[in-house]
Amino acid sequence: MRKEEKAQIIESISAQLQETPNFYVTDISGLNAEQTSKLRRACFESGIILNVVKNTLFAKVVEAAGNEELSKILPALEGPTAIMYTTVANAPAKLIKKFNADGLEKPVLKAAYLVESGAYVGADQLDTLANIKSREEMIADIVLMLQQAAGQKIAGLLKTMEEKKAEE
Repeated sequence: MRKEEKAQIIESISAQLQETPNFYVTDISGLNAEQTSKLRRACFESGIILNVVKNTLFAKVVEAAGNEELSKILPALEGPTAIMYTTVANAPAKLIKKFNADGLEKPVLKAAYLVESGAYVGADQLDTLANIKSREEMIADIVLMLQQAAGQKIAGLLKTMEEKKAEE
């Protein structure tokens, strides 16, 4: 690969990280064509961008970022590597778990970096990542709590009004 091509790839990876700073470092080697196609389709449907990268080029982007937390993923950049870029922090973890539940050993989580919570290194972090609530899930939880609180307040006001009527 020529130096100009490497520079273009590094620039492309940097631009992708600017656009979608949450990413998962995975190993998808060993998947056959049908399984790879199924994975790519599932990624597309989940809004995940899947790219196979050269470890050395991705490492250069990480090192150039100068982020200590981000650099924790560098040891995971060994062997075949695919990056899953995402805006929904837990989407790739849920996707990986689904594929594993369907009997496939791949993809395997090597590491992940989430802007809100930092670096996660190792396949043992998959459950933790899958349980992180997405922005939409957190908003839904807040709306539900507000509705419940409002319902309790209204019930309390109605009870107070009934008690006052009974006293009159």
